[in-house]
Amino acid sequence: MHHVLCGLAANRSLPSELVDRLIAVADADIAMDLAQRADLSRAQAVALASRVEDSAVPLAYAGLLTADDVDPATRPDVALALLAEGAGRVEWTRAFAQDPVVERREKLAACPGLPPDVVEILATDPDVRVVTELASWTSPETATGLARHPHAEVRRAVAANEATPPAVLAALLSGEGLPPAQRCSVCEREQIPFTHDPRCSRPDCDLPPGASCEGSHESSTHETQRMALHHPATPTEAVLSFAGHPSLLLRWALAARPDLPPEVCARLASDPNSGVRADLAENPSIDDALVRILATDHDHAVRRRLAHNPLVPLDVLTDLARATKIGATLLPRIASASPDEVEKLAASPNPAARMLVAQRRDLSPVVRDALATDSDAKVVKSIAPHPGLSEGRLRAMLERHGVRVAAQVAANPDAPPALLEALARQAPSVPKVLRVIAGHRNASAPALLACLADARARPVAAGHAALPPSVTEELLTDADRRVVEAAAANPSLPLDVMSDLIPRP
Repeated sequence: MHHVLCGLAANRSLPSELVDRLIAVADADIAMDLAQRADLSRAQAVALASRVEDSAVPLAYAGLLTADDVDPATRPDVALALLAEGAGRVEWTRAFAQDPVVERREKLAACPGLPPDVVEILATDPDVRVVTELASWTSPETATGLARHPHAEVRRAVAANEATPPAVLAALLSGEGLPPAQRCSVCEREQIPFTHDPRCSRPDCDLPPGASCEGSHESSTHETQRMALHHPATPTEAVLSFAGHPSLLLRWALAARPDLPPEVCARLASDPNSGVRADLAENPSIDDALVRILATDHDHAVRRRLAHNPLVPLDVLTDLARATKIGATLLPRIASASPDEVEKLAASPNPAARMLVAQRRDLSPVVRDALATDSDAKVVKSIAPHPGLSEGRLRAMLERHGVRVAAQVAANPDAPPALLEALARQAPSVPKVLRVIAGHRNASAPALLACLADARARPVAAGHAALPPSVTEELLTDADRRVVEAAAANPSLPLDVMSDLIPRP
């Protein structure tokens, strides 16, 4: 019965009066599903929060509770959730800034729109976790001041803050103009020199693997530099020297920046680590010459990432598609191809080129229908889900290529019920096809009944509105709880059945 009630809580057809009844008997699991209902009223949210305390925080984040509904003295977690959403009261922030519970001050530090006096209190908090959280989200002015904080972890948080000014990021990267940090998370708890064993077995230890300090807070400084290299506002001139840095992680962070000059890109293209080269390969800042060099890289991941570069030339891309496993995805360069380029790709003698363009879902009817009759099954698999294909063309695909394209044909949004029924009845059945049909908007009752035979398709089919109500009712006692919840959430479940299933308080 518990899984049935959880499913009913998510049923979009459940009328308001039955939602009220369900709230009256809800436990924590049922409340979580009720809290996600798009039609939940404020009165129902208040009743649910009163019934199940754990539901109040998600309800607050969802905007279903207001400041009038919450007493911060008795429900500080809910009040902090409202503050995080900008819906709390200013006077709450001043009280929480002095709260003896560190975790509450830490949550407050992440809230937007804090008054200046509260920010000042949090910036001088005795617990570094609070200051670090503030540094991660605060204004440019406060971030500038916290960049000089004596704790290295606060500086790392400033380097990750989206609002930190460029000059401050450059200083954090080089250390110039800033007083040396006095402590870090390693030396404040361990006797230095210390390096944290990656296989540390202490249950109360939360230091990152390999964290170290010999007096200059190496680990935290390294992380600060990595954050600054990832930061888009860090000035280009401040990052260039890191192309030859001995740290792999710092070179890796540099490789993804879109503002790199050609000489730095060329140096990174010969990096011994394939991860650095792969990130560089997808970087739109690399020039044509470097693209062609990376297209011959011995590492598959580098070539695959190059295929995802939005500016890769089409001739390079089609060569990559021929020899590299890219997957069934619409590549950025193909998505931006001009009408003329689309026509040339579709008419290419290279099936890899035709397969790439067939991933687009905005092709003209002429191009789409031509690709639908392609002799290569991989091209047909790519074009089969394209909207607008007629039933005749979809059936012709199946006749020519059979099971190789069946799942993709079933995924076509315009596949008619009769075709889906034929696919569901084919013998031997293809599990992947059944799983696609089970969630198809055009699936009919006969097709869905066939889908119930597959363990993975069964929960999806159980929630389909086209499933006969009598079958849906039978599935409410299924051995698989996923099937039970899906059947209970089925919008076609009769109202009287829903009512009978919910206990009266």
